[in-house]
Amino acid sequence: MNYQVLARKWRPKSFDTLVGQEHVVRALVHALEQQRLHHAYLFTGTRGVGKTTIARILAKALNCETGITSTPCGVCSACTEIDSGRFIDYVEMDAASNRGVDDMAALLEKAAYAPNSGRYKVYMIDEVHQLSGHAFNAMLKTLEEPPEHVKFILATTDPQKIPVTVLSRCLQFNLKQMPPGHIIEHLTRVLAAEGIACEPAALRHLAKAAAGSMRDALSLLDQAIAHGAGRIEEEGVRAMLGTVGDDHLFALLDGLAAGDIHAMLAVADTMEARSLSFDSALQELATLFHRIALVQLAPNALLDVAERERLASYAERLDAEFLQLCYQIAIHGRDELTLAPDEAAGFGMTLLRLHAFRPSSGNEKVGTHGTAQPGRSSTGTAQPVRQNTTLPRAAAPQPQLTTVVAPASTPMVAAGPVEAGSDDWHGLAAGLPAGLVRQLAQHCELASLDDARIVLRLAPAHKYLQSHQEKLRAELIKHFARPLVLEIVLAEPEGETPKTRADGEKRERQDRAIAAIESDPLVNELCDLFDASIDESTIKPI
Repeated sequence: MNYQVLARKWRPKSFDTLVGQEHVVRALVHALEQQRLHHAYLFTGTRGVGKTTIARILAKALNCETGITSTPCGVCSACTEIDSGRFIDYVEMDAASNRGVDDMAALLEKAAYAPNSGRYKVYMIDEVHQLSGHAFNAMLKTLEEPPEHVKFILATTDPQKIPVTVLSRCLQFNLKQMPPGHIIEHLTRVLAAEGIACEPAALRHLAKAAAGSMRDALSLLDQAIAHGAGRIEEEGVRAMLGTVGDDHLFALLDGLAAGDIHAMLAVADTMEARSLSFDSALQELATLFHRIALVQLAPNALLDVAERERLASYAERLDAEFLQLCYQIAIHGRDELTLAPDEAAGFGMTLLRLHAFRPSSGNEKVGTHGTAQPGRSSTGTAQPVRQNTTLPRAAAPQPQLTTVVAPASTPMVAAGPVEAGSDDWHGLAAGLPAGLVRQLAQHCELASLDDARIVLRLAPAHKYLQSHQEKLRAELIKHFARPLVLEIVLAEPEGETPKTRADGEKRERQDRAIAAIESDPLVNELCDLFDASIDESTIKPI
């Protein structure tokens, strides 16, 4: 007895057994029950989602010997012959190999004749978008007003290439990709019926690899059964697909959170030795970053409690902004794999980027080998480093940040006492780390400073984020070595901000440079000799 592959053996034979296309089934069932039958149907969707299957079920519903019904019997000659591909009044045509106007003319000529044994002649044209323009034009009139005994079913994976004149003559149904949950449930039923043992975790890998296609999932299931000699195990499926296991991914996350680049590169070496897919690894890593960000910002969005609990520790250890950067590095690293000298080098470089952009605490220094080194005293002895622990989210203290919107006419609080040597706001702002925090400080004017509070004045035209204000406060606390409350008042500065002074000094240097050029005797002689002029935009101060 010849073996029949699972994708063919378990092809749905009725609307009741169809998986994942409830919106299409509901419309077709209602139309059949109410005898509101259209003459042309168009099914669109990616490969393996049920376009041909629905066409065959619809053909059986129209030609079943029990009458037009939404539940064909499946045992009459019409139903069995359609299932086996022998029904003379049901024609499946592949538009990829029959795309010319002559092929379409021959089909339409046969359509004029009455059915041989069925109630309707049903023509199913697969990949209809590959028909030539002349073939589409040849079928327009017949498609709009076909004989009463003819039904057209068109299927395509690319509806954008179908002329609008054809689309307007059809009832269009867009078939969705199969959700992983539906695929896992269907594969579980198939394995139970086949009497094959399976580890549930293995089906998750198959469903993910199928990428929304039930036919691909069943084909991969066939391959997994052969690979495991009749038993499906997670380790064997991962080896077959070349997918990266959770142990590798979480080892990478542990190394990233701990700042241990050597541990991360060791995971990469292990993956290379096992010939695992680096592309899949970066895809899964980006997915993990996304899930961790959900735990941080919208934990209720994760319905799986076990997953939420497992990711909670990473949500606490990884900074929210750094996590967004990690996601971008992972997806861009995946795009650049084809440009790398080899995939292993590209993957390793992506890990190095993740480590290089990891924020370090104030007591850490980057060592010569890329690892975080404990702070040392001037004598070179190691100093104890306090662990950077994170409080539970519910108990996290609120940042001491205040933004006040004040009219320009509102008198400001008088400046409080300023420590000697610490009131040079312009020098302090210039010494901050480069980035948005420095820009925010340079646009602010120091209004007051005392032992517990610093007040800055910022023009309302400037925009900034609360996170920038929090980072600026952290830098000021580090500079003054004491807790401070940072208050930013939105009002026009009364004096000179660091940005205003820097711009003024830049203009002065530019003016001096221009004056020096214009007063140079040699330059003036050349201008007189060649009737030339000085282009001031090309003059740059040294």
